[in-house]
Amino acid sequence: MGIRSFRPLTPSLRWTKLSDFTEITKSRPERKLTEPKKKTGGRNCYGRITSRGRGGGHKQRYRLIDFKRDKVGVPAKVEAIEYDPNRSARIALLRYEDGEKRYILAPIGLEVGATVRSGPDAELTVGNALPLKKILPGLPIHNIELHRGKGGQLVRSAGLAATVTAAEGDYVTVRLPSGEVRKIHGECYATIGQVGNPDHLNESLGKAGRSRWLGIRPITRGMARNPVDHPMGGGQGKSKGGGGWHHPVSPWGKLAKGGKTRRRKKYSNAMILERRKK
Repeated sequence: MGIRSFRPLTPSLRWTKLSDFTEITKSRPERKLTEPKKKTGGRNCYGRITSRGRGGGHKQRYRLIDFKRDKVGVPAKVEAIEYDPNRSARIALLRYEDGEKRYILAPIGLEVGATVRSGPDAELTVGNALPLKKILPGLPIHNIELHRGKGGQLVRSAGLAATVTAAEGDYVTVRLPSGEVRKIHGECYATIGQVGNPDHLNESLGKAGRSRWLGIRPITRGMARNPVDHPMGGGQGKSKGGGGWHHPVSPWGKLAKGGKTRRRKKYSNAMILERRKK
């Protein structure tokens, strides 16, 4: 794992910083563990744009990841570490003793040939999945379930890790990468280790074309538009919204910087002990 820079033979290469992919051991995915990925262009079933700035991009197949880790007690051997175009983390191909193959998120330190397990009796080693109540405080964890049996929903991006801080009754207190401290049921599963590819944060695309390969289209600033198109458009010169000051908002008038949008009476508020860092 590392970042590769280039000689500035072209203007884009001067700023390009990409992964060197040294940890990748297999170039093509397991075909049976993939499915087609349809491009939407940000449009819904009526053909209307609901997510702006999307379109184009390279053709991809979705890799089916085992977020549940529900093959309890069956050891699996790591066959390969692969690239996944659908996420920032790398994925590991597992072959279980009964011959079944599955993909999981590849944590730092998981190498080809290693053996991983899931279940309450698994060892506290990298790649093993256990219930939160069985994990010692201070150990880095990822792929954390919020609801028992639903599969990991938290801490799945490259380089992230959470930690168990305490256990009380049926619930375990977990500190998330955002700084939020919340309670999660002790029967929910999590995987030991920090998600791999931590250098993803240091990558630089280098040119607009590489964004287009990822399916990201350019978006015009609100201030550069006409008043009919955006609340912050219009005015003489660089003015915030038609000549008078206007707080930064979305095209539909929703506060864009620091405005609270979370419902005050959300059911999960009782589980959040400390809000994320501001």
